[in-house]
Amino acid sequence: MLFTSTVFLLFLLVFVPVYFALPHRARALWITAGSYYFYTYGHLEYWWLLFTCTIVAYLGGLAMARWDAVWQRRLALWLGVGVNVGLLVYFKYGELIVRTWKTTLKAWHFKSKVHIPHLILPIGISFFTFQALAYLFDVYRRRFPAERRLDVFAAYKAFFPQLVAGPIERPGNVIPQLHQEHRWDFDRTASGLRLMLWGFFKKLVIADHLAVAVREAYGSNSSSSLQLILGTYAFAWQIFCDFSAYTDIARGCARILGIDLMENFRQPYFAKSIPEFWSRWHISLSTWFRDYLYIPLGGNRGGWWSWQRNLLIVFLVSGLWHGADWKFALWGLLHAAFFLGANLFAKIPSPRTARPRWLQAGWNGLKIFVTFQLVCVAWVFFRAKSTDHALQILGRIVHHPLQGPFFTRSFGLSEFLFTAGAIMLLEAVHLFRERRGSVGAWLDRCPVWVRWPAYYVVIIAIFTLAPAGQQEFIYFQF
Repeated sequence: MLFTSTVFLLFLLVFVPVYFALPHRARALWITAGSYYFYTYGHLEYWWLLFTCTIVAYLGGLAMARWDAVWQRRLALWLGVGVNVGLLVYFKYGELIVRTWKTTLKAWHFKSKVHIPHLILPIGISFFTFQALAYLFDVYRRRFPAERRLDVFAAYKAFFPQLVAGPIERPGNVIPQLHQEHRWDFDRTASGLRLMLWGFFKKLVIADHLAVAVREAYGSNSSSSLQLILGTYAFAWQIFCDFSAYTDIARGCARILGIDLMENFRQPYFAKSIPEFWSRWHISLSTWFRDYLYIPLGGNRGGWWSWQRNLLIVFLVSGLWHGADWKFALWGLLHAAFFLGANLFAKIPSPRTARPRWLQAGWNGLKIFVTFQLVCVAWVFFRAKSTDHALQILGRIVHHPLQGPFFTRSFGLSEFLFTAGAIMLLEAVHLFRERRGSVGAWLDRCPVWVRWPAYYVVIIAIFTLAPAGQQEFIYFQF
């Protein structure tokens, strides 16, 4: 079920009143039932996948809580991890593994009769399997007690706002909130609706318009280098607006129900370095890899070479997490190289004398600009059809950077000015948040004659400027 569909709005209109009308003990079961309906709407065949991941993680947690012997707890852990990772690998990477195996054998003049499975990737599998792994690891390390109530645990695993595309929530944040009794609160509802409204604006007004320029630039072999540059910048903003919009809508829905989900984006394009970018972009995933892969590998404790090896592994796995294609692995390795370069650059001693304020501001602006360009170079591999396609695009941009028309047939000057204005508005909001905090809190302090016209402008923009037809969120494919 898409957040931007009429069906979802009708679903909320039924789900929320019933949620608050039910007694507290029944709400977890209602969340579970509603979440399964949300997940299986139009895709009933994969209900068992979410159910299996839930039961395996739940029983694994109970076993680790009941058993004291180390080998027994490790057995429960690795059985739970094995089932979740096995399902993820089979559905998401089975075709890639077989294809790579056959290509390798062919290069050595061998033949393979292994069949390439053609599977439909279940929506959200990368997210809810990682959430199950986080629970199993936290229970094993005794950072979080095993949840005894199956209805509460099932509600945590299937919670519909963040089920399909995150944030990848930790049990320590959501499960205790599910045990608390929440009463309907006007301020929380208003705050949640405002966050959802901003998410709808970013998705329907900005991201879906930018998708037109990206499709035309990357989908044609005759695109000029200038169109490819425009398409790359457009994709950088499209994927940010698309993904952060999903998070805003998810957090807004959860807030109405009285549950706070973690912030997943924090003005990432204001980052002054690649390490800072990853502290602002897809925060739930980057912190997941930090806590459950990077630190267990040794982090930065084993010397410089071990540190770089650990970073390389994390970014490689992170790249493959995003898609079953080697272009995503190259995307991750590029970020690893940029990360290494940023660490080396940080070792250069800075002048001890204080810089003038204008010079420091200019230096920070230059670092933000360079970081954004590096991120955009990596986005080419993320968006291109294949690794070869990405290399062709970069080659045309580098060798003929000013060649050809700038606009495409469906993305002309008027569309460019419109989306540029929307992005400028978005960046103004981000700059406000960067310097003064929450825009919502500021709006609450504004008089009614300022606040409500702003809401009406956003609502009218959504209904009048949204492109025809529904477009899925980009991260649905991951």
